[in-house]
Amino acid sequence: MTFSEENYLKSIYHLTAISDAEVSTNAIAEMMETKASSVTDMLKKLAEKDLVNYIKYQGVSLTEKGKLSAKMIVRKHRLWEVFLVEKLDFSWDEVHDIAEQLEHIKSEKLINKLDDFLGNPTEDPHGDPIPDRNGKMVKVEKQLLSELLQNQTGICVGVKDSSADFLKYLDKQAIALGSKIEFLSKEDFDLSIKIKVDNRELTISNKIASNLFVKVV
Repeated sequence: MTFSEENYLKSIYHLTAISDAEVSTNAIAEMMETKASSVTDMLKKLAEKDLVNYIKYQGVSLTEKGKLSAKMIVRKHRLWEVFLVEKLDFSWDEVHDIAEQLEHIKSEKLINKLDDFLGNPTEDPHGDPIPDRNGKMVKVEKQLLSELLQNQTGICVGVKDSSADFLKYLDKQAIALGSKIEFLSKEDFDLSIKIKVDNRELTISNKIASNLFVKVV
């Protein structure tokens, strides 16, 4: 596959993870920041390679071959993120764009050796699961911080928004994977939430809470 084909396949994979329904060309165009007509042309190419099921005006879904191919791209991306953070001391807000370039390396042998070198991690620095060499992933039970009830406590296990701005904000608040977060109260007026993070009390917006995944303890 070309870089462009891989990027489309990965985008369709992420969109199908949000909803089990078939993905529309408009949704793909929005994610890829391109025209719907360009998406249609690409979908035809991917369908010819048996990577997607595509019927005009009815959306698109990944074939089994397409799912596995997309998972292998995601696998490379997330393993490179782990490598950049753990071995080269990049911060978690710096690695996405670099991994976007590295994920297109074709060598399966290199990626498998990288996986072994890193100790076969199951999650990337943002808490997202890493597919193994067979495409299997460890599922983590999680929910959004905004969905917790008063006095419930959760451990931060991931982020919904992995943008650099959001991750930098979390760094300023000393919130990271593994942080213990207690849900104290919610304001009726603006839905802002008072939390306790490792014995520090602070107030965060509902938007922030809706982008943090926690595992209830």
